Amino acid sequence: MLRWIILAGTHGGALAVGFALGIYLLPILTAPEGPGETVLAESAKSAVYEAEFTRELAGSDFLHWGEGTVSITPTQVVHTGALAPGPDYQLYLASEFVEDEAGFERIKASAKRIGSVKTFDGFLVDVPEGVNVADYSTVIVWCESFGEFITAAEYQ
Repeated sequence: MLRWIILAGTHGGALAVGFALGIYLLPILTAPEGPGETVLAESAKSAVYEAEFTRELAGSDFLHWGEGTVSITPTQVVHTGALAPGPDYQLYLASEFVEDEAGFERIKASAKRIGSVKTFDGFLVDVPEGVNVADYSTVIVWCESFGEFITAAEYQ
């Protein structure tokens, strides 16, 4: 009987670890190729604002982080750098800088969702028509599926 309990525990543990690794690795394996450095640099040329994603935020950890330059144009948000890979990343603009889950949850209702982030080695996200980036001060990457803060940068 003890043998069956041990086997069930070890196999259940292996299944749980495999499932967690699948959730983490699937976005990496299925991510489209990111825009090249040339495309990112060309798009960033018309930036009216610039900011930095850093790993030093309170809500960042070894699985949830971003680093690099964020350039904001009237029509695009351009990121040159890297993000920790993960599922269902969404890009938001907010009027207040936050640096963790609790802070973002508090302001999420007033934040403007701009679009999905599908690449982890730099991204281009179009700003929807009618959204004025000057009305906001902060760009935030949020994992919608798990309610996890990834990174943020204050641009004005």
